[in-house]
Amino acid sequence: MLRRLLSTATAFALLTACSVTTNTGSSPQERVVTLVTHDSFAVPQGVLDAFKADTGITIRQLANGDAGEMTNKLVLTKDNPIGDVAYGVDSTFASRALKEDVFAEYASPEAGNGAQRYRLDPPNRLHAVDLGDVCLNVDVAALKDVGEPRQLADLTDPKYKDMLVVQDPATSSPGLAFLLGTVSTFGPEDWRDYWARLKANGVKVVSGWEEAYTQDFSGSSGKGPRPIVVSYASSPSAEIGEDGAPRTRALLDTCYRQVEYAGVLNNAKNPGDARKVVDFLLSEPFQAEVPGSMYVYPSREGVALPEAWAKAAPLPTASRSLPAEEVDANRERWVSEWRALVLG
Repeated sequence: MLRRLLSTATAFALLTACSVTTNTGSSPQERVVTLVTHDSFAVPQGVLDAFKADTGITIRQLANGDAGEMTNKLVLTKDNPIGDVAYGVDSTFASRALKEDVFAEYASPEAGNGAQRYRLDPPNRLHAVDLGDVCLNVDVAALKDVGEPRQLADLTDPKYKDMLVVQDPATSSPGLAFLLGTVSTFGPEDWRDYWARLKANGVKVVSGWEEAYTQDFSGSSGKGPRPIVVSYASSPSAEIGEDGAPRTRALLDTCYRQVEYAGVLNNAKNPGDARKVVDFLLSEPFQAEVPGSMYVYPSREGVALPEAWAKAAPLPTASRSLPAEEVDANRERWVSEWRALVLG
């Protein structure tokens, strides 16, 4: 998962407001589950309070960078895990976590309500919590005279020279998803030629989503110089103008699907209560908060999206993806080749 519309300050404020404990310890009577997450985890306090009232379990949240950083940390500490449950390992890194045996087998009774559609392995070590499609976003007004691109190939047209900003796939989850989207679209050989043409057409590369979206992109708060950015299908929901219309648009024919997972960590100190937390992450009360709190789509079927999303952020229906095993086998090589080609 992923990238978020939340600024660092906003994410910190939300996390501070959440009903999660700090690392100050707990009394012997308390039932505490440590939930390892990426930095963008956020959920209203009332939802966590209700879970604690129902189960007696306090969730202690432990943030560990973005999805890639968190996955690396989980692999390195798998024999003595830093928590009981992990949330936020996404489909670009999940195969590595599974190969390294980071997660324990557990079949949540809540998985049958939608999460099973994104299952990665029969033992059910990971459960899909949400999905966030990485897509090109455009500043509608800025492209009014030029016209909007429709497909990835359009970005190599000289009329879009110096208009695109992307994230480095070595340091950014959406940047990696966009690279994988180009591999899926153009094939394991021709994607390099595509990036060579993007480079010749003035693509700008920055380290992360926040810099690209809030500083370089013209359609958001930074009012930057570039009207095309790699972001999320849900991003336009945060860019609604006073007239009720979104100022930006996600190009749904350019999307690559990321799914974020949760699972009980192998060797967890509290596996029984950890399973209850996984159930909670798949439950209707938590899933209903996923769009508004983290700007991603819930994995659970039948969960209503915010009203503004119907027009501004519909769920893409034809997103690209690559098999997890193919990503795991080639990810490091593709990123290395990309860096040599685009940044070298």
